[in-house]
Amino acid sequence: MAEARLAVAFQFAVTDEGVNIHLDKRAALGVLEAAFRSYRRRYYRLRNRLAYGMFPATPLSLLALVLSVLVGCYFQLDPIGFRSHVLAIGDRIPGVRSLKPLFQELIVNLCLALVLWIVFSLSQRYVLRVLLHYHHWIFERRPSVGTKIWGLFITLLSGPFKPMLYSFQPSLPSLPLPSLGDTLSRYLKSVQPLLSDEEFEKMKQLAYDFQHGVGRKLQRYLFLKYLWSVNYVSDWWEQYVYLRSRSPLMINSNYYAVDAMFHCSTEVQAARAASMIHGMMLYKKLLESERLEPLMLRGLIPLCSSQYERTFGTTRIPGIEQDTLRHVDPDECRHIVAVHQGRYYVVPLYSRGRLLSATEIEGQIQRILNDVAPSRPVKNGELKLPSLTAMERGEWGKVYQTFFTSGHNRKAMDMLEKASFIVFLEDEAVTYSKDDPTKLNEMGRSLLHGSGWNRWFDKSVCLVVFKNGRMGFNIEHSWADAPAVGLMLENAFHLEVQSNRFDADGHCAGEATSGPLRFPERLDWDLNEELVDTIERAAEDAAKRTENLQLRIVVHEAFGKKAIKNCKVGPDGFIQMAIQLAFYREYKKFCLTYEASMMRLFRDGRTETVRPVTMQSCTFVEAMCNPETSKEKCRQLLRDACENHQQVARRAMIGEGVDRHLFCLYVVSKALKVDSAFLQQVLGEPWTLSTSQTPHDQTGALKTDEFPTHVSFGGGFGPVADDGYGVSYVVAGDNHIFFHVSSFAKCLHTDCSRFADRICECMAEMLALFKTEEQ
Repeated sequence: MAEARLAVAFQFAVTDEGVNIHLDKRAALGVLEAAFRSYRRRYYRLRNRLAYGMFPATPLSLLALVLSVLVGCYFQLDPIGFRSHVLAIGDRIPGVRSLKPLFQELIVNLCLALVLWIVFSLSQRYVLRVLLHYHHWIFERRPSVGTKIWGLFITLLSGPFKPMLYSFQPSLPSLPLPSLGDTLSRYLKSVQPLLSDEEFEKMKQLAYDFQHGVGRKLQRYLFLKYLWSVNYVSDWWEQYVYLRSRSPLMINSNYYAVDAMFHCSTEVQAARAASMIHGMMLYKKLLESERLEPLMLRGLIPLCSSQYERTFGTTRIPGIEQDTLRHVDPDECRHIVAVHQGRYYVVPLYSRGRLLSATEIEGQIQRILNDVAPSRPVKNGELKLPSLTAMERGEWGKVYQTFFTSGHNRKAMDMLEKASFIVFLEDEAVTYSKDDPTKLNEMGRSLLHGSGWNRWFDKSVCLVVFKNGRMGFNIEHSWADAPAVGLMLENAFHLEVQSNRFDADGHCAGEATSGPLRFPERLDWDLNEELVDTIERAAEDAAKRTENLQLRIVVHEAFGKKAIKNCKVGPDGFIQMAIQLAFYREYKKFCLTYEASMMRLFRDGRTETVRPVTMQSCTFVEAMCNPETSKEKCRQLLRDACENHQQVARRAMIGEGVDRHLFCLYVVSKALKVDSAFLQQVLGEPWTLSTSQTPHDQTGALKTDEFPTHVSFGGGFGPVADDGYGVSYVVAGDNHIFFHVSSFAKCLHTDCSRFADRICECMAEMLALFKTEEQ
């Protein structure tokens, strides 16, 4: 490996003839280049920290203040009679009193100016943070006068310069802790449609006993956590929901993202892989230099950027009782690991500090695809080695500690964990065909779980490139949520299209820069008989779990965002009501439904749960299923349900949700060893429907003329409940909605294909209500 070469740059040996010194000039140059990169990165990191540490004040304002002081001292300007006091202060400071009056005045004025500037910048940041606590704007269709004035102050305090990626982080407000009474009241309101009158009365009594009993104590302890933490939810959410879960990552936790629908830049596998790798590495450089601008709602309100930091060079390390996240320094993850036919290759992406071009990376990928020589066979067990990452986490943790903490396996695993990401080069081709929708389903299954042994589920990002140039991702969930991955995909895809990267033959355009490149090096695994047996068992178990999953993907093109908005309802509420209607018609009942909502208006915010089942949604669904209800009545009930859903979702975004607060109270109860029948009831309720909307075109980069109107991305995940569905959707354009529906085959009551068709039927029926209104 590269590190091994650098270690032998300088060698010496003591012999009878004296000390022999050997200096490998090439390796020594590599050491110097590495040291230079390290110090340069430290400089940029320090500079960036100072820059956004001052934000919204700027170094330019400090420079202007210093120049004003210098001019004032030079011309002895004293409009407010302050100069005599400054000289008096200088006379009292040891070491300064011996200087000339001009220098005394200069030093004291500079110190006072610096103190004044620091106080001003901190005050400016504090005021900005206070202003960002205001969230009434989110409920206004048209901004009120007060909101416009608030927005003006936000604009003035944010400064005239473009912010860096983390500029707003110190100014973002902390997640507020709701009162216990408010949370319980909202919870009871959310479960009332799902319970009978008798069950609801019992739940009300449990909530009352909790609020006036142990709940008070738990709330006080949680308040202490709220006081000393930036976000009282996020660290516990990552630890207890993800890292302490012992379920296999495959299907249960990881999710997938697919390529742009009906658009493929090239069918040359090596070229498409190189193009995406190059685009992702350019995005990585933007993250490292922090030149990527933070996302701003309405161009004004900043969203938290903390999740982007662990996009690359992050691996989930298995443990017996709890996993850990290993995130390496950007200087250490300047390579990727590519996997082809069971062979693992370290692919360096830099040469003398320069990122390789897409053409050069294509050449490296093609060497890997051509490397099928009999002299380098795949070892027994090497092909199915990734199946270990699909094991139950405790079992994988034991195997990891036994076989991968020393020797060749430790070295190989270290290179894999330090890789920016992993690339799987598939021998199969996948196609999108409107005439044969099952092709899209096959690709979704390949990306979500593959064969069970050809995806490294522990890595933060796994890029999968198929034989015909189609590609997608398998994503580990604990380090960030889907919008962070969506932003990376959009940026990389935008760079690919914008740069016209491919020539007429489908290869990466441009010539390789002159100079020798280090070829990809194959990783060496030490797979003894015991480990091979473990790999085989893991592969068999993983294959069984993949057979149990059903998956259906639908690209809905009958109508999209434009038609829904013309009905004066929100697209998310419209689709959620269609899902509720489809489920009720399928099973003649309502069920507990989960919808993810982002919490990035607050620092280190992740997600909150939106509960789409409300009294309004149930009234609408029942009316649609009653043939005696008029279309006018159904139309009005649909609007009421969508409006209420929008309000519930907005309240979740501003910290007025239910589930994260109750989750943290449950964690406190376990830490204090206090039992609560109410919390056990709440946390034990199964999410029969688990739904999520992934944002599309977060930066607006895909709305240019360079892109076809049918460009859309999608993705999905496995169901949460054994007898439930996992539903993911992307409102990708005016006439495109991507749907992913999954379920388990062992449950005889679920059928993801039938349910997906039912959702589309319900959407069409709901849209028809408004066509009647237009007529």
